[in-house]
Amino acid sequence: MLLKNLEETIKFGHNFSLELKAKSIILLKGQIGAGKTSLVKGIAEGLQIKENITSPTFALSHHYNSGKLPLIHMDLYRLEDTSSAQELFLEEEEELEQNNGIMVIEWPEKIISIVDEYLLIEIKYAEGSCRILEIYDPYNLRKS
Repeated sequence: MLLKNLEETIKFGHNFSLELKAKSIILLKGQIGAGKTSLVKGIAEGLQIKENITSPTFALSHHYNSGKLPLIHMDLYRLEDTSSAQELFLEEEEELEQNNGIMVIEWPEKIISIVDEYLLIEIKYAEGSCRILEIYDPYNLRKS
């Protein structure tokens, strides 16, 4: 799918969130600045979350509980150690199970091997300010 600008990325995230089941885990891959956090902003908008969505690069994880489903937004970019990333993921996954929310993880490479079921979204740069977005749903986690 081709996204022409930031607004289309956010709109896609909004519409995509309406297809998600509770307890869905979305892994976001893409280079720095590709639009991962903008996509999360759209997902939060679709979940009717009112808080300002920011990248959790330094905090590692942000929790948003004001929407129709809670959202856990993680960013594993700064974690160099695989075991630290996996430990954090397992803690947040337990929270996800308890609150029936949605979890979105940026930079998931260190934890993908221990995630049982997930959607993978990859965002790549395209010509100009466009982005190419590909969705992989091997576990049929989207609503039918």
